Amino acid sequence: MSPVPRFERVQQALRETELDAIALVPGPNLTYVSGARLHRSERLNLLVIPREGSPRVLCPLLEAAAYRHLGVPLHTWRDEEGPHSALQQLVAEAGLARAVWGVEYANAYYGEVLAIQEVAPGARFQPADEVLTRLRVVKDADEIVALRRAAELTGRVVLEAVEAVRPGLTEREVAAMIQVALLKHGSEGMAFSPLVASGPNAADPHALPSNRVLQPGDIVILDAGGVVEGYQGDITRCVALKPVSDEVRQMYAVVSRAAEAGRAAVRPGVAAQDVDRAARQVIEEAGYGDYFIHRTGHGLGLQVHEPPYIAEGNTQKLEPGMVFTVEPGIYIPGVGGVRVEDVVVVTEQGCDVLTNVSRSLFERE
Repeated sequence: MSPVPRFERVQQALRETELDAIALVPGPNLTYVSGARLHRSERLNLLVIPREGSPRVLCPLLEAAAYRHLGVPLHTWRDEEGPHSALQQLVAEAGLARAVWGVEYANAYYGEVLAIQEVAPGARFQPADEVLTRLRVVKDADEIVALRRAAELTGRVVLEAVEAVRPGLTEREVAAMIQVALLKHGSEGMAFSPLVASGPNAADPHALPSNRVLQPGDIVILDAGGVVEGYQGDITRCVALKPVSDEVRQMYAVVSRAAEAGRAAVRPGVAAQDVDRAARQVIEEAGYGDYFIHRTGHGLGLQVHEPPYIAEGNTQKLEPGMVFTVEPGIYIPGVGGVRVEDVVVVTEQGCDVLTNVSRSLFERE
């Protein structure tokens, strides 16, 4: 991975705003900036990066080891004393009592902002998510290596799941196999709980695995993601249990063409919505437009869903280094659904597909 921390990049971004400092809580933004991966809990834990000067950490003493590699001041607190005094010291030493603080709108708890306000009553607060999003949306070379490894690991596991799928198993049994296989192949965890949806359940794009028993004639959606160095994989493939109906074959053929059209539309300077339009047009022209009920893709990185979002209305221009999924689908209530999902990275010439799993409809007895 790239050398961390990325403090200078954040401070440069802060200088282009009215923010005096940014406060990060355990989660993907803190990991991106510092390399530290911490458990999110009720304990107050902040990485504070001022516009100028040294970053500072407020953390429980029991988690101080995660930050020691940063070489910045640590303001630690013990459970029996609470964080108030340590936070007060941090704010005073950093000169942030009357500062404009950037906080994570999507990740910070109200109580965390209130704790800062209690020791800095003259402070003002603004959402800082856009600052971090601009930094994270374009991946560097080492991030792309990690994402490629996550895609390759996930692909191996999906292929194992394809071979294991058979009538008589439940969706939850297949999902459990995927979870075990991900860990056996070296995944740090699950990007998300594997989705296994069969028969009519496959008409729900986010159906959770149930106790439904797989039956001959089912279409089965397998959607999983492994994690490498904190970076997420996300791949979807379909298995058809024989006998395979003509309707399922037709649906799958249309989705495969749509996925291909979406990937072909990816290149620098193209609006994100134009990738969605390219995939959606294929499905609409085949008469299935009403059954493609989600966006064509989402960004991928330290989170399994992050910008850029490949959806109508997103006019953001694609740039080399952006990584996202292309995953059109068709979902017909009472019949089932199909989805083909790959991970791509925008290159100077077009895109590189990180997923290395066949896109054929897998057929099993």
